[in-house]
Amino acid sequence: MAIQQERYSVGGVLMPQPFKIRRLGHFGFNVTKMEECVTFYKDLLGFKVSDILNFGAMPGMDEKLKGVPDTRGFFFRHNGDHHTFVLFNTGVTDTIMPPYGGEGDVTINQITWQTGSLAEVVNGSHYFREREVPIMRVGRDMPGSNWHVYVYDPDGHINELYYGIEQVGWNALSKPTEMYYRGFREEPGLPQMSEQAELEEAIRDGIDVNSGYRYAETLPPEYEVEGVMLPRPFKITRIGPVNLFVKNVEESVAYYTDSLGFRITEEVTYEGQRVVFLRNGTEHHSLGLFPKVLRESLGMSSHTTCHSFGVEVGSYQQLRNAVSFLEERGVTFKDIPHELHPGIDYAAYATDPEGHCIQLYYYMEQIGWDGKPKPRELRRPTGVEAWPESLEPMSDTYADQTFQGPLG
Repeated sequence: MAIQQERYSVGGVLMPQPFKIRRLGHFGFNVTKMEECVTFYKDLLGFKVSDILNFGAMPGMDEKLKGVPDTRGFFFRHNGDHHTFVLFNTGVTDTIMPPYGGEGDVTINQITWQTGSLAEVVNGSHYFREREVPIMRVGRDMPGSNWHVYVYDPDGHINELYYGIEQVGWNALSKPTEMYYRGFREEPGLPQMSEQAELEEAIRDGIDVNSGYRYAETLPPEYEVEGVMLPRPFKITRIGPVNLFVKNVEESVAYYTDSLGFRITEEVTYEGQRVVFLRNGTEHHSLGLFPKVLRESLGMSSHTTCHSFGVEVGSYQQLRNAVSFLEERGVTFKDIPHELHPGIDYAAYATDPEGHCIQLYYYMEQIGWDGKPKPRELRRPTGVEAWPESLEPMSDTYADQTFQGPLG
């Protein structure tokens, strides 16, 4: 007799988990070459610094981090979210967040998925405890102001579920540090005050809410990007997917489907190995799971379990321009077989100063009401040496764009 799976009300809809992941919210690396990496992600890729957090200046950390030369953590954004990408120093993270269960090659400091409410985060933490999913912490970090629960996957990757995140508006100012008193290091009680109420409370308490960090662009706006002058000939419009090397694909698939609620979109067999692509929305995939035995044959760095981190740009022309721009500045690219990015037609894989692979693309296949991907024979053939000047549209070309606000 079939066992009835427990279901949970998520905003009045019955779901297999007490939360529903909506999208990849932010992502980050632990690095040793901090200055070089900041230059790569800020000046070359175009992420904007939203805040800098000095871990060494935090209470009780001066002695613990005494031997770490640079204890700063950099928070970056490409849209109104306070941060969509972060860089932390490996020496800092190894001290305050020691690797969990992995083999010392987990250089991803977080893979962060957005849920729809604070209740989903809190109920999710209860769900993880009941199922003995290892929890790192629950609370609310500053900067960013997002409520969260951090859990570990079987390889030691940290997955964060969060609700809400501070928004950086037209004046490019982040929240001042004086408002960090609303940070939590433990599970919050429900309900909590709203962001609007926090702002009004800060003003009543005499806090200058316009005294936060503001990023100033350091490069001149030399390129016309579809009608707007920008410092680079392209603009990041979305982050993801995240592709991981894992020890056991079956175990990892079970974790991400059963514990986090992902759905399998497609599987590929490459060199006799199973590669699985999963989603949590309408994108073809937001997560790819590759067996670790493929890492060497694909020419990936052995120091990291990250196969690649995706960065979407606004158009096919911007993708071509981005590749030229980065190549002219000495960035190296890897050749990855096109069958290993199903749902994406044209993609280029740039290498950052630490050897991490950044997947640049402009298009992601969209999954419709029936939950099925496009048959492979109907996809655009891309296994050619040269990219064409222009492309014919597909039914879902530019259908995955979210509202970004101004390009610059």
